[in-house]
Amino acid sequence: MTVDMVSGNGGFLDRARTVARPGFNRWLVPPCALAIHLCIGMAYGFSVFWLPLSRAIGIKEAIACQGMTLVDALTTTRCDWRVSDLVWTYTFFFVVLGAAAAIWGGWLERAGPRRAGVVAACCWCGGMAIGAIGIAIHQLWLIWLGSGLIGGIGLGLGYISPVSTLIKWFPDRRGMATGMAIMGFGGGAMIGSPLADWLMRQFATPQSVGVWQTFLVMAAGYFVFMMAGALGYRVPADGWSPAGWTPPAEGRAAISRFHVHLKDAHKTPQFWLIWLVLLLNVSASIGIIGIASPMLQEIFGGRLIDAPGVLFTAFDDEQKKAAAAVGAGFVGAISLFNIGGRFLWASTSDRFGRKPIFAALTALGLLLYGFAAPALVGGSIGLFIFTFCVIASMYGGGFATVPAYLADIFGTRFVGAIHGRLLTAWSTAGVLGPLLVAYLRDARIAQGVARDQIYQPIYWMLAAMLAVAFLANLAVTPVHARFHMMSEDELAPVTDTLAGSANEAVTSGGGLSPKILAAWAAVCIPIAWGVYQTLIKAAVLFK
Repeated sequence: MTVDMVSGNGGFLDRARTVARPGFNRWLVPPCALAIHLCIGMAYGFSVFWLPLSRAIGIKEAIACQGMTLVDALTTTRCDWRVSDLVWTYTFFFVVLGAAAAIWGGWLERAGPRRAGVVAACCWCGGMAIGAIGIAIHQLWLIWLGSGLIGGIGLGLGYISPVSTLIKWFPDRRGMATGMAIMGFGGGAMIGSPLADWLMRQFATPQSVGVWQTFLVMAAGYFVFMMAGALGYRVPADGWSPAGWTPPAEGRAAISRFHVHLKDAHKTPQFWLIWLVLLLNVSASIGIIGIASPMLQEIFGGRLIDAPGVLFTAFDDEQKKAAAAVGAGFVGAISLFNIGGRFLWASTSDRFGRKPIFAALTALGLLLYGFAAPALVGGSIGLFIFTFCVIASMYGGGFATVPAYLADIFGTRFVGAIHGRLLTAWSTAGVLGPLLVAYLRDARIAQGVARDQIYQPIYWMLAAMLAVAFLANLAVTPVHARFHMMSEDELAPVTDTLAGSANEAVTSGGGLSPKILAAWAAVCIPIAWGVYQTLIKAAVLFK
C-alpha cells in the first residue's frame, strides 16, 4: 500500500475517490456495511474459544497451577489459562471499541468510509492473526494485544465506518439503513460461533485443540469479506437527496436542517442526555443477558427437564447437561430477538420518530423488568422466555436506532464521529451492567437466598435504571441555534463533490441488477446459515 493511499493525498483510498458516479444505486451500500459488521460481530461469539483454550496444553484436561496470578498467566508456558484470564480479552474488545470510535471518529469523517473500513479490516484480522501466534506459543499477553487491543481498534472503526454514509444515502429511511448494518454486528456471532466450533473440530489433534488454526482461517476469510465491503463503499455528493424527498421539519419524525460540529456536540445537553439513555438501556440489558442461561436454570430448576420439584443445586450430571441444552436454546432465542429487534425497532422509528421509539423502549422495559419478570418467577416458562426475548430485542433496537437519533438532532455532517463518542456509553455499560448484576446475584446467594428467589431485586434495580432513561429521553429537545454550523469554512472540510457529473444521476432505487443481487446474496447466505444454526439450538425450547 503506497504512502498516498494511507495519508489520503489523492490515493485510491481517498474520500474524493469514493464519491458515487452516475448510475450508482444506493442499495449497493448496505451489503458493504453488512459485510464488515458480520465479521467484527464475531466479538460477541469469542466465548466459544474459552473452554478449548483453557486446556490448550493439557488437551483433554486442563493443567492447572496452584497460586498462579493473572500476571503469571500472561507469560506462562507450562500452565493452562483459566477462563477468567481469557475473558479479559472480551472486556478489552468493548472498552477499546468505544475508545477507538471516540478518538478516531473525527478522522473517519475526513478520511471517508473506504479508508476506515480498510484500516478496520487490517486491525481486526491482523489482531486475530497476532492472537493466533499467542495461542500457538502459549503467550496470553499476545492474545490480549492482538485480539483485544488491536482487534478492538478494528471493532471501533468498523462499527462506525458505515454510519454517516448510510444516513446520507437513506435520509428518508435512516432507521432502516442503520438497523440493517447494526443488525449485522448482532448477527456476527450467530455465524461465527458455529463456524469456529466446526473449524476447531476439523483442526483438533492429539497435540492441539485447533484454536490457533481456526483463528488464522477465520482471519483470512474475514479479511476478504471486510476488504470487499470497504472497497465497495461510496458516498453521495454534498446535498444529494432521493428524488422528491424533503426532510420533515415538524412532528414526531422531525429532522434537523442544521449541522452541529464535532467540537461542539459534547457541549450540548442533548448529547449527554442521549449518552445517558444509551448507557442505562444497555446496562439494564447486557448484565442480565450475560447470565441468561444460568438464570433460567436457577429459577425453574427441574421444570425445564420434566423433573418438577428438583432444585437446580440438586441436578445430577445428566440433568445438568439437559438443563444446559435448554439454557443454550434460551440464549439462541435471545440472539435471534436481539438481531431482529435491531432492524424492527430502528425501521419503526422512521415512521414514528426516534424520540417516541426510545420512550417506548424504556417504558416497555420498565414494565417488563418491574412487573412481568418478577411475577413470572415460578410461573409460565414460555412467558418468562418471551419476556426476556422482548427485552433482548429492545437492547438491540436501542443500538440500531441511536445513530439515526443523533442524525436527527445533530445533522449528518459529523454524525459518524459523534456516534463514535457516544459509544463510550456502551463501553461504560459493558462494565457497569454485568458488575451490578453479578454483585447483587452473588450477595443474594451468599445470604442463603433460594436460587429461584435471587433475581427479583435485580429486576427492580434494572427497572429503576430504565425509568431514569425514560425521563432523560423526554428531556431531549432540538439543539440551540448557537451550536449550528453556519460558515462555509466549517462546512468545506467534509463537503463531497461529484466531479464531472450531475448529482441527480445517482439513483435512489432501481432494478435488481446482477451486481446488486450478487452483493446481497454474499451477505444473506451466511446470515441464513447462521439463523438456521441458531434455530436448531433454540428448537429444544419447544420439545
